[in-house]
Amino acid sequence: MASQSSQPPLPIAVIICSGRQPRIGDQVTRYVLNTIQSAYPSSSLTLIDLLAWNLPMFNEPTIPSQIHSSADYIQPHTRLWSEEISKYKGFVFVTPQYNWGYPAVLKNAIDYLFNEWKGKSAMVVSYGGHGGGKAAVQLRGVLEGLRMNAVETMPGLHLVPREVLKTAAVGGKLELEGEGALWGEKERVEICKAFGELEGLLGKQLTLAHTNGT
Repeated sequence: MASQSSQPPLPIAVIICSGRQPRIGDQVTRYVLNTIQSAYPSSSLTLIDLLAWNLPMFNEPTIPSQIHSSADYIQPHTRLWSEEISKYKGFVFVTPQYNWGYPAVLKNAIDYLFNEWKGKSAMVVSYGGHGGGKAAVQLRGVLEGLRMNAVETMPGLHLVPREVLKTAAVGGKLELEGEGALWGEKERVEICKAFGELEGLLGKQLTLAHTNGT
């Protein structure tokens, strides 16, 4: 059910967390985004693709927690990344599972920053042959280490049967919409439940900001 709040929606970034080529991360993330938008049409969602950002391995001389302005970073790409992440109040991370963990490209993108993430809200959607739950748990632990507020519900999208997993491995097209779609009502309900929790956290975040006069 869509939010009934009279407040304008807070900006949320939906992040494609795979940098692999070929990949299905873009297909899965758009499925998640479309699912959320169908249930929450007034939400303010922006897609971020880590592959397009193509950040090098972290190469700043200063620990990110000590940086409070994008102007204080040395590298131009860090300044741009800082400014981008600073635009959003919430995040939807859509991540594959690699060897029971999440991708290095995501950890690198996260570790570039600290205060830009701190205090904000997030949800995690994982996918893989077994749904990616181990990666989701690891990622939520990292987000909590950044002092972010992560929702409890973490949808896991299963790439089954084996033929689907084989298609995914080579970046093939998945049937995600319409008749015969890979995922159905169960997955949509879980994604929307998580997003509802995210909206609840964002509401608390907004209330706290008003209380503090920021």
